[in-house]
Amino acid sequence: MPAIHWKPEVNALTVPQSYRMRFVPNNHLGTDEIAAGMAAINPALTPDLAKSAISALIQTLQQGMINGDHITLDDSLIFTISFTGRLDEPDDAPPPIEECLHVQIHTTSNFVKKIHQQGKLERVDMTEKLPLISQAENASLRLNDVLASTDILQLSGENLDFDPQLGNGECVISGTRSGRAVQTQFGPITSTGITLIPTIPAQDAPWNNEYSLSLSVRYTEHGTLRTGTYRRKLRTPLTVTKLGHPNPPEVGILTGSAAAPYVKVTGGAVSADTKLRIQVLQDLPENRLLFSLLDMREDGAAGTTVSVTQNGPYVLPGFAGSALSSLNITVNDYAGLWDMIRNGYSGRIADVLVVRVGV
Repeated sequence: MPAIHWKPEVNALTVPQSYRMRFVPNNHLGTDEIAAGMAAINPALTPDLAKSAISALIQTLQQGMINGDHITLDDSLIFTISFTGRLDEPDDAPPPIEECLHVQIHTTSNFVKKIHQQGKLERVDMTEKLPLISQAENASLRLNDVLASTDILQLSGENLDFDPQLGNGECVISGTRSGRAVQTQFGPITSTGITLIPTIPAQDAPWNNEYSLSLSVRYTEHGTLRTGTYRRKLRTPLTVTKLGHPNPPEVGILTGSAAAPYVKVTGGAVSADTKLRIQVLQDLPENRLLFSLLDMREDGAAGTTVSVTQNGPYVLPGFAGSALSSLNITVNDYAGLWDMIRNGYSGRIADVLVVRVGV
């Protein structure tokens, strides 16, 4: 026989701290499920006949309440009416009916007695089942947390399985400054992994390339929608054009939701179109930021590190084998960049730069 599940929950109103028991439903039964149960008990009833009987019962009970009746149903349920409202004098008019009249539904002692006799309690873990996204990898680049609409994004974790066609959950990518897109292009979906081609919402400014990823899942038909948010931010590649020209357009990089970029690319020396990464590490003991250029492979080639402690222009050297020999940047908001990396990126941030010699 199925058990009545409960779990301990902190009671915030007690000192010292105590716990209370919280009911955890096994299922949420609607009319269809109750009708099926009635048909299983009484072979003379089909599920459709049972649904008709339920509908007729509800209408009869409602009409009884309208008629002002007190109803006891099979020594199990009691339906009655109560009133609230203050009258200063006995002959005062009552308040409007929607403010003073209340329908009360109670169980009889015999109904509860049978549940007490046959019910069995079972404790469940305090931790609720939630979707947990542990990694988001750009499958084409083999880089984590890089978001591109032309590349497959592979999510890994636990309790991720949902069916977009059934509408029992959704995957959402949201810009940290603006924009929200419910994802619709999925490959395989399992409890431990989701494959999708991301739809990326536009944000207010091109340097706002930071996004959050969340997954909401309803694990049972009428269960609570539970949401898990990926703990890291995703970042889209940024395009740098006309690099090497006399006056290339400045491009904001390494920024979150701010209305002005923390850092700008202002120029550089490049021989051909290329793609690379710019990384910033936070050196807390020395109270500085360490900038460097990286290739597109984890633990691959890297340029010489440049120490930055304040706003101003800096030149980052390229790395062996790169078409980019140097990149000119200007740090416009050192304090803002420092706070963003410390609070949102655990000490490291990287942007992918798509560098084009021409437009």
